Amino acid sequence: MAKILKLNAISPLADGIFAKYEYGEKVDDPHGIMVRSAQMADYAVGKNLLAVARAGAGTNNIPSADYAKKGIVVFNTPGANANAVKELVICELFLGGRKITDAIKWVSTLKGEGENVGKLVEKGKGKFVGSEIKGKTLGVIGFGAIGIQVANAALALGMKVVGVDPYLSAQNALQLSPSVILLDSRDDVYKAADFVTVHVPLTADTKNMFNAETFAKMKDGAVLINNSRGELVDADDVIAALGSGKLARYITDFPTDKLIGVENAICVPHLGASTPEAEDNCAVMAAQQLTDYIENGNIKNSVNYPAVNMPRSGVQRLCIHHMNVKEILSKILSIVSSQGINVENMQDASKGEFAYLVCDLSAPLSEENLAAVRALDGVIRARLI
Repeated sequence: MAKILKLNAISPLADGIFAKYEYGEKVDDPHGIMVRSAQMADYAVGKNLLAVARAGAGTNNIPSADYAKKGIVVFNTPGANANAVKELVICELFLGGRKITDAIKWVSTLKGEGENVGKLVEKGKGKFVGSEIKGKTLGVIGFGAIGIQVANAALALGMKVVGVDPYLSAQNALQLSPSVILLDSRDDVYKAADFVTVHVPLTADTKNMFNAETFAKMKDGAVLINNSRGELVDADDVIAALGSGKLARYITDFPTDKLIGVENAICVPHLGASTPEAEDNCAVMAAQQLTDYIENGNIKNSVNYPAVNMPRSGVQRLCIHHMNVKEILSKILSIVSSQGINVENMQDASKGEFAYLVCDLSAPLSEENLAAVRALDGVIRARLI
């Protein structure tokens, strides 16, 4: 029986998917791990651990690169929380256009004024005049599952939408409204947009991508919305841009001590995916990917290994994590064929320096030959299913 450790509270919808597994918060030496926010850098990896499934999109809390070296697959759930984040971004567009949060804070100071409240409201509301988003231009940086939904929803609200994504897939492009204008560069988006929303992962290249130089390219009084990762924005530079009026608002789902209390910085307490619907979707998707990998060796939505997904055929399946080096595939197949076994179906794919091979065999591979495969230089992990 496979064992799955739950490191965080996970939607109970995952329970049924793991019904035939040992699944819970107190599982020793698990084959798989379900996680949300737990920091795994110091987690003691057992010899049986095959995969970690993150019930969410970001995997910064998981040492994915180190796990790849050990043949441990890290899954995430892109798109499972897309609607929840999209709805929050749409809310934040209104918060950016109109001084709603400031106005609500001000109204709270009128408590105790009795019958004068109405008069005071009419007298004071002029301080909170804002603008409508209809007719304004929204710039979208990144057209993944969330960026696409935000763009399409903004169009429906009467906004013009421009954006950029050098990695836009054909599948995602088909989901994007033809009314969205794709530009050649981020700089072109910054120049055109009244509102900018960012939907890219945090990498060495994207860290602090929004800084003083970036803000200088934006329209005066632009609004920046960041629901991806706080580190995409240089905090000191955004505070300076808010102070000068270059940015009218900075709205983020990632509060920091520096930003809290800064005028025109709206800090939301990481609510992007905090809906029961999103948590259910993420849990189900993560659990299904994890069980499919454990039972069938299929990989879908991994951040550290390539996608390899094929229906079962043959008598036995051989799954091999290996380095992306020359001749290793021929060496593996040579060992298999030496036993007179046919490969009925096979997929091999690479992702950077790592690769993954799945072979469906016409007969069981001997323990001796499995050991020979494992001993090959460049093989990280091999298992039979």
